[in-house]
Amino acid sequence: MPQDKYTAVWVSHSSINDYLQCPRAYYLKNVYKDPVTNHKIKIINPAMSLGQAVHKVIESLSLLPVNKRFKQPLLEKFEQAWKQVSGEKGGFTDPDVELKYKIRGQKMIQRVIDNPGPIQKLAVKITEDLPYFWLSEKDNIILCGKIDWLEYLPDIDSVHLIDFKTGKSRQDSDSLQLPIYHLLVHNCQKRKVKKASYWYLDLSDKLVPKKLPNLKKSEQKVLQIAKKIKLARQLQSFKCHKEGGCFACKPFEAILQKKGKLVATDNYGSDVYILPISTPDKKESTIF
Repeated sequence: MPQDKYTAVWVSHSSINDYLQCPRAYYLKNVYKDPVTNHKIKIINPAMSLGQAVHKVIESLSLLPVNKRFKQPLLEKFEQAWKQVSGEKGGFTDPDVELKYKIRGQKMIQRVIDNPGPIQKLAVKITEDLPYFWLSEKDNIILCGKIDWLEYLPDIDSVHLIDFKTGKSRQDSDSLQLPIYHLLVHNCQKRKVKKASYWYLDLSDKLVPKKLPNLKKSEQKVLQIAKKIKLARQLQSFKCHKEGGCFACKPFEAILQKKGKLVATDNYGSDVYILPISTPDKKESTIF
């Protein structure tokens, strides 16, 4: 059977995480479309907007030569990025709350300015806007995802995989994010991945080294979950594991019950909503 990316099931770290948390939440975030607008639905909250603004600034630097990355002041870039998430379109209904998050973002950017580390070194940029590869041609499954930063290690012609964290909590040790990112970098560019690190921008000036996951074991584990997602889509079976709903699907059920407010349509054509009560901060570390 010839490859056809338009009929394939696409999975990513975020969609796999959605499914593992709650199949119903996966459906509402990744499959469901509003019957009136024919758009997917998203819920925005302050933690997500903070992460988007900080990541936008850092991502823009990877496109520039080393000697031009700090030509425009980064706090100026952050100010521009923040305008895109300010107010209700970023999930902010209280100016004081927005200011608190904005100050947090400014401190993260200042940390990068004061401790540029890998930002001032050579980087590799994967050419695709959304890197992807065939996780299984036989099963018609594609794995995709964006990588924050690939530092180039010229002495060994390899790369250092770096992920920037904007949440207040450390990444769970059983998270599939690093295994998935390792697979993506290995398959979407020619250089070997020599090491990996997280940078908790809200917590530390330094990167936290991470052990590289075994590629074969990671591929087997991710593919096993991806097959379950494909089967669920084929059977249209997306039940929450908890009677009455769980923390992951309840906010989206509220949107279907007309309890949210439509505040924007994003660049991907999704309808963006806010709810009266934002997602608790304790969950924000799972977003990026």
